[in-house]
Amino acid sequence: MANVIIVGAQWGDEGKGKVVDIYTEFADNVVRFQGGNNAGHTLVVGNETTVLHLIPSGILHEGKRCLIGNGVVLDPKIFLKEIDGLKKKGYLKDDSQLVVDGNVHIIMPYHRAIDIAREHKSGDKKIGTTGRGIGPTYEDKVGRRGIRLVDLINPSVFARKLKEVLPEKNFFLEKYLGQEPLSEQEIIEEYTAYGERLKLYLGNVSSLLHTSIKQGQNILFEGAQGSLLDVDHGTYPYVTSSSTVAGGASPGAGVGPTHIDEVVGITKAYATRVGEGPFPTELFDEMGEKIRAVGREFGATTGRPRRTGWLDILALKEAVRTNGLTALVLTKMDVLNDLEIIKVCTAYSHKGEMLEEFPRDFEVLKECKPVYEEVEGWQQDINSATTLEELPAQALKYLEMIEKWAECPVVLLSVGPRRDQTIQLKNIFA
Repeated sequence: MANVIIVGAQWGDEGKGKVVDIYTEFADNVVRFQGGNNAGHTLVVGNETTVLHLIPSGILHEGKRCLIGNGVVLDPKIFLKEIDGLKKKGYLKDDSQLVVDGNVHIIMPYHRAIDIAREHKSGDKKIGTTGRGIGPTYEDKVGRRGIRLVDLINPSVFARKLKEVLPEKNFFLEKYLGQEPLSEQEIIEEYTAYGERLKLYLGNVSSLLHTSIKQGQNILFEGAQGSLLDVDHGTYPYVTSSSTVAGGASPGAGVGPTHIDEVVGITKAYATRVGEGPFPTELFDEMGEKIRAVGREFGATTGRPRRTGWLDILALKEAVRTNGLTALVLTKMDVLNDLEIIKVCTAYSHKGEMLEEFPRDFEVLKECKPVYEEVEGWQQDINSATTLEELPAQALKYLEMIEKWAECPVVLLSVGPRRDQTIQLKNIFA
């Protein structure tokens, strides 16, 4: 038995969907424990591409149970659309394969409206959210005025709770954000219908997982976004609204930390970021454009071009520490195939001082300049490599240097977008 947490070790978009898809082969249960449909996991199986925003990536495997834990915020319209899309492709033939915890908080229309209007009002000081209502939903959760799935499936409770909160939301939308108020009756009709469909997937995720642990089953916990977007440990305020680090899996799924065996962090062979916020190694030249084009760096959720840059070891070491990573997965190494020289940031320069640790002070971080070490590129196609022995010497050296700098072993190497374009160095479930 092994229980493994998968998290992003950068600012998200590291390729977690593919990695979870691969590791699902060895898992009995795949659990999403935080975030909402602001995440996008892209999976390529054969010639078919599937993008998932809420449902765990393991859903593409028959006989695997996929669970959405209480730490997730759920947009029922998007969730049901994903279900319909999966069924159309021939997946999710057995509805018992998918379980949603009753304590997930529901993203309401006013959450989305507030999210979008706030960003617009903020102008140059915007955070760069996806506009999906994630932050406002977590605000209501913490403020104890949220609507959960257990409320939504009970029409009288849902109507009462909506009646209590909507006047405040409409006042804020109208008087401060200058938006049109929302209709209570329209929301009740639309969301009551969602509740009827969602009853089919309702369950107690914590209880189900504890039963699985007693039975000796393997569990894979799937994080969304990345460690540097964590609401506590990320580049605040340019972060997401949930705990993206591995520690968030325990409260987000109702499983104690003593049940976790491995924590695996996913990092690209370079770096990307979507939205606003500091990004010390960001490239603004032709190299940045080339990496974006070759790596197809556009958001799976929004389609926005991702900001691109060189790998940042200080940021990676921060992720290793805050997550307690036991292993790394290196993705998109093939994107660097044609480069003669690859740069890696191993320190920052700040007002004449050399920094070897990722600054937590936002004002300091945004003034940091990267200090690079150069690595010789391999300048050949590695997409078809299936073993380390098939990699060129320069690619192996780059891999070894990352392990040394991060002080964490690489257990999986992705050399292309497809499921079969992967080199497994160690099976973490073995």
